[in-house]
Parts: sequence; C-alpha cells; structure tokens
Amino acid sequence: MNKRRRANGVIRPIKTKRDYEGASSIVKRLSGQADRDSKAELRLQALLKELDKFDGEVDDLGADSAEDYEYSGPRRRWSDDSSNDG
Repeated sequence: MNKRRRANGVIRPIKTKRDYEGASSIVKRLSGQADRDSKAELRLQALLKELDKFDGEVDDLGADSAEDYEYSGPRRRWSDDSSNDG
C-alpha cells in the first residue's frame, strides 16, 4: 500500500538555490535514462521549464544583488536608519 506516486509532469516552483540544485540532479538522472516513459518525459520537461524560469529570475536581479558586492562586514538593518532622538 505504501507505493510511491509517479510524477505526472507537475512540479512545485523552484524558489531557492537548494531547490535548483535538487532539480538539476533529477534532470541529470532522467536525461541519462534511455527508456523514459511518457510521465518521466513530462516531468523532465516541467523541470527544465522551472529551471529556465529560475535562471531568468536570477539574471533579472543583475548587479543590484547583495551577493555581488565584495563587502564582508556586517549588513545594516532597516532599524539602523531610524533615529530615536527623544
């Protein structure tokens, strides 16, 4: 009774780098299989679409990303800017 459900081509969105890495490892595994069935092919196509979408979102961040700066000191918080003179 504890069967594993087969993928139907619908996957959850990729939102983090960890999700991206997991999805890319599944894509590598699925693409290496010569005898994929139609459900595995649907899953592969859906994963590739989500990987492309995630890549597009990361590219849209551009140079404004905090990771692009070489500053290794502490980050400022929004509360650091408010002055409590009173």
